[in-house]
Amino acid sequence: MEPGEGTTSTIGLRRGSSVHPLASLQMEYSLFSRDAEELGQIDACKELGMAMMAYAVLGRGMLSAELPKLEEMTADDIRARLPRFDSANVKKNLELRTALETIARRKNATLAQLSIAWPMTQGSHRGAFIVPIPGAKSRKHLEENVRAADIVLTADDLAEIDRIVPPGAASGTRYPIGQMHRVNL
Repeated sequence: MEPGEGTTSTIGLRRGSSVHPLASLQMEYSLFSRDAEELGQIDACKELGMAMMAYAVLGRGMLSAELPKLEEMTADDIRARLPRFDSANVKKNLELRTALETIARRKNATLAQLSIAWPMTQGSHRGAFIVPIPGAKSRKHLEENVRAADIVLTADDLAEIDRIVPPGAASGTRYPIGQMHRVNL
């Protein structure tokens, strides 16, 4: 069995595809959330000829142009409950962010643009089609996000990024521990 071939979600993709062609899979995929690589969803999308729509590519704001002000998060901001934004994890995640900003500057890009360009490049290097779904709270953000399509990441760039943020590098889980059993199904 190939890596990821037997995960619940890849089995479900294959089963669904056998009934009717599927156009895409939408799942969280970012520099901080790389389950799609480890569990085989990208490979399954490639095999089945479908796209992957990657949401939360900006790490729920951790990889955006402006770092969310943790002390200003209100109770209705979901990030206030996410372990990656917990004060115990933020320091390490900010260190990862700082290292990634160095690469972004070298590419004449913002961290957000690098974070959007990365999944697209990952897809093309893996023979898959990955469409990032970044948030944009303003026209300025939208215009910045669109310019990510012009960023060229080489195999060397990807290797450097992998050294900085390999799968599992982000500190803290995507959701509270009690909810993690519901992801990647």
